[in-house]
Order: sequence, then C-alpha cells, then structure tokens
Amino acid sequence: MSGLQRHNGVIVFDSTEPEIDTSKFKREDWSATPYGLCHEDVPKDVPEPLGIEFTMRAFVDSDHAGDSVTRRSRTGFIVFLNNAPIYWFSKKQSSCETSSFGAEFVAMKTFCEYVRGLRYKLRMMGIPVDSPTYIFCDNKSVLANSSVPHSSLKKKSSSVAYHFVREGVAKDEWRATYLNTNLNCADIATKSLPGGEKRTLFTSYLLHYVYD
Repeated sequence: MSGLQRHNGVIVFDSTEPEIDTSKFKREDWSATPYGLCHEDVPKDVPEPLGIEFTMRAFVDSDHAGDSVTRRSRTGFIVFLNNAPIYWFSKKQSSCETSSFGAEFVAMKTFCEYVRGLRYKLRMMGIPVDSPTYIFCDNKSVLANSSVPHSSLKKKSSSVAYHFVREGVAKDEWRATYLNTNLNCADIATKSLPGGEKRTLFTSYLLHYVYD
C-alpha cells in the first residue's frame, strides 16, 4: 500500500480486494438477441499473463442538464482496481440530452469505451483480465436497458449508446447493477457537493485519513 499526500489528505493505492456481491451481477443468456453467442475480443498477440488477477469496478453517474447556460449534462465516473482508485473522469457531454435517461446512457457509454481500452492495456502488460468489470449505476431504466436481453429501446436518440453498452454486456466485458444515489461516489465527479455526511462518505472513497 502506498500513498500520495496532500495537506491533510492521502490518496491510498490499496491492493486489498473489495467485497462484491456477485449475485447482483447475474450473467444473462443473450443467445436469442441480435448479438448472439458473442465473446470479448481478445487480441491474439497478447503476452502470457504473469501478474496477479484483480477486481475491476466502477461507479458511473451524470448530472442531467447541470450547465445553466447550455443545459448540457456532465458525465462522471471513478474506476477502481481492487480498492485502489486509478482513474476518475468528469466532463461536460457534447450534446444536450432531454432526459436523465439519455444523459445517464451517454455517461455509461463513455465509461464503457474507456474501460474497454483499459482492459486491453492491462492485458498487453501481462496482467490477467479474466473477470468482467463491475459497474454501479443509480438509474434503474438504464440498467434495465443495458442488462436485460429482452428489453427494448423506446428512445431512438440513445440507440448508439444502447447497443454499445448492451453488446459489451453480452460479451461479458462488463456487468452492471443498481446502487442508491446516496452511495454512488461518482456523484462527486458530476456536481459540487456541500459539506456534510454525503460528501464525507464520497471523499473517503478516494482520500484516506482526512478525517482522522
């Protein structure tokens, strides 16, 4: 375990494994969908994995219409390898979404694009990536459209994000489950949070010893 210290906060790179209830990330049968029996695309020239396997998880969120001028939403996500936060992202979306569903789906697609590249890089460094990435999201509609094989999309403007995310689930690159918004630490990457219990909780995911 190592740390980067700034004032009274320490970013801790914690290699211990998180406790994840995998029963909440059920593997569905996608064989009857347009994606069929597909699998994750792994390059043939990847080196033999010699490292130690890890658990990859992420928290994804969006702030719908948060920009008071353009009403564009903001995407935010935080990625962990085991209990170590390795990447966080906060950026205004390139288009204006008319619903929180659309904004959340864009955020989910942005994250999935990033994590697909991350899984490739880790494999090319000889690190085994045998398990799916576990995604926590606080929008039940997005989760249903992402993870349920027989679900259908009613909003065509979200069709690209819809199919990109679903195809990755069908390939078992990632799986997603619901997390209450009050426990979703990606919220800190989408909006300014006032001081209080919620901000303290989210900050503790990233900075350790700040409140000791």
